[in-house]
Amino acid sequence: MQFTQFGTTGLNVSRLCLGCMTYGEPSRGKHAWTLPEESSRPLIKQAIDAGINFFDTANSYSDGSSEEIVGRVLGEYLKRDQYVLATKVFFPLSNLKGGLSRASIMQSIDDSLKRLGTDYVDLLQIHRWDYDTPIEETLEALNDVVKAGKARFIGASSMHAAQFRQALDLQQQHGFASFVSMQDQYNLIQREEEKEMHPLCLERNIAVLPWSPLARGRLTRPWGESTARSVSDEVIPTLYGDTEEADAKIAERVAKIAEDHGVPRAQIALAWILSKPVVTAPIIGASRAGHLEDAIAALDVVLSIEEIAELEMAYQPHQATGFK
Repeated sequence: MQFTQFGTTGLNVSRLCLGCMTYGEPSRGKHAWTLPEESSRPLIKQAIDAGINFFDTANSYSDGSSEEIVGRVLGEYLKRDQYVLATKVFFPLSNLKGGLSRASIMQSIDDSLKRLGTDYVDLLQIHRWDYDTPIEETLEALNDVVKAGKARFIGASSMHAAQFRQALDLQQQHGFASFVSMQDQYNLIQREEEKEMHPLCLERNIAVLPWSPLARGRLTRPWGESTARSVSDEVIPTLYGDTEEADAKIAERVAKIAEDHGVPRAQIALAWILSKPVVTAPIIGASRAGHLEDAIAALDVVLSIEEIAELEMAYQPHQATGFK
């Protein structure tokens, strides 16, 4: 496993972060495709055995059951100082209205720590921008969470670059704990973050944690082929529903270069994203052992300048998605 420094912090994280949205009781929350604990355990253990030390979940995943499963498995196999644990706050749960008000953040972090079975998280992220709460209220509450020792660091996710810059500037102005990371949607068929967000992150030495690095699996299989998740995942059409023709050309190039290297397509798509200096660790999902094996193998795939250019050449500007 390869490791890297996490932005401006003293944390060292694996170059792959295991995204734990897949792990949660299917009967809880809105995602019927998630894996219950007995199916999740072997996959989380496989990640641990491979050297992954960075795990990302959210309070809202499967109405809290993702945090419960992840907390139990990590606590069973690792000491607390052996892994970096991230969670998020914003979306509602059955017992929480959601949003980023002070009340919501304070209840959310306490509930998350209880579900995770830990005294602190390494990274608490705001899952989205809250248009109904003054940003100053949110930032002060997050600062208090850090001062209380309940989160070592704070991060953000999926917002406009102007919003992120505003928040960073306010944190500096007030002497609040500052965001150290940005978890944003970034992959070969959605590269809008390259225009403003990623230059800002490079300027401020912000760790970038791309979600959906394989475009919800669209870059890993023949174009148009469906899976149980792609059929039932209501988010996919909102992310990639309007750019089928342009995206198909990119997927074809992924397939060609994968064939040239003699590796699965997922390895090429991940190798491309890992080649970007701004990227700290992509958030990888794994619902079967092969997904993790491909992700780990991608660390050793080196793409030539010509191959990177070929993968990027067909890209057409997209509408920025994933902010809501």
